[in-house]
Amino acid sequence: MQETRQHILEILRSTGQATVDDLVEELRKRRGDDITPVTVRHHLNHLQQENLITLPQLRHRSTPGRPQHIYALTEKAHEHFPNNYQHLAAGLLDQIRRQLPPEGVNVILEGVADNMAAEANIGDAPLLTRLDLAVSYLNDHGYNAFWEDTNEGYTLNTLNCPYHQMAKTTESLCDMDMRLVSALIGIVPRMMSRVSDGDSMCTYLIPHPKIE
Repeated sequence: MQETRQHILEILRSTGQATVDDLVEELRKRRGDDITPVTVRHHLNHLQQENLITLPQLRHRSTPGRPQHIYALTEKAHEHFPNNYQHLAAGLLDQIRRQLPPEGVNVILEGVADNMAAEANIGDAPLLTRLDLAVSYLNDHGYNAFWEDTNEGYTLNTLNCPYHQMAKTTESLCDMDMRLVSALIGIVPRMMSRVSDGDSMCTYLIPHPKIE
């Protein structure tokens, strides 16, 4: 991200909310130059377009003067800051594997997949509609998914594994994704390729329905 915009996000994270004047003052301290309110508003417009800051809200002054607009971070903006989720998840999975037999670990991860599928709430729609809805849900959760119609059948493909580093050390997460995809589309597909095996994507094959 452009450096000034990252600074703006950091300032809003530390202050909770800020006006253009507040941001100008803080940016001048950080950058050591004479940034202008016009430039700050330009960056704020870009951040709004990316849904990283809220629409400006009016704040009335306690002293005479025109009301000022205040800005704050959106929930999406927090993705741009370092977090410990990956490390925490890896630690939790490691402890679960130490405390439970393999079948117990699988039961837990299958439950996670079933909860995610229930959250998607696709229901008993036609297959192509289910594929569209499954792709939409997976993309909302970082999988970078798409489906294609091939000679062998429909393929559901995911270009990104949201937990790639952890999946390298255990097949349990790949099994969880298989459970998730099966629950989303209502059919158990055939695994054709996996990112954890070094392939460019995970590919699930769903044969074309037989015509009676």
